[in-house]
Amino acid sequence: MKSQPLAAVDVWRPVMEAAGYRCQCTGQCGNPHAKGAGRCPREHDGYTSKHGHRVRLMAAPADPLTPHTTAVTLAPGELRAWCADCHTNAAHRARTTASVDDTPRLFDL
Repeated sequence: MKSQPLAAVDVWRPVMEAAGYRCQCTGQCGNPHAKGAGRCPREHDGYTSKHGHRVRLMAAPADPLTPHTTAVTLAPGELRAWCADCHTNAAHRARTTASVDDTPRLFDL
């Protein structure tokens, strides 16, 4: 039996079942996931490597910049399974890209 979170299991479980208990990142984190045929190979309750840490997947919006107040209202069909590393890196990349795109350019003034 797979481990489950202490809260919101009714939302978490359908997301994990749809994802096959595998991270659904397809490169948004910056890693092309070549070993996983373009999808992150990390599975819930698996390990990152021989001496690595245990993987605990989370159900989170496909867009990692979705505000928390909006994310908690989303239905399971609007969520994706993410490992912590992919979600953190995808959010960082999205924030960096968004902040770069919002800055005025020299000739935009």
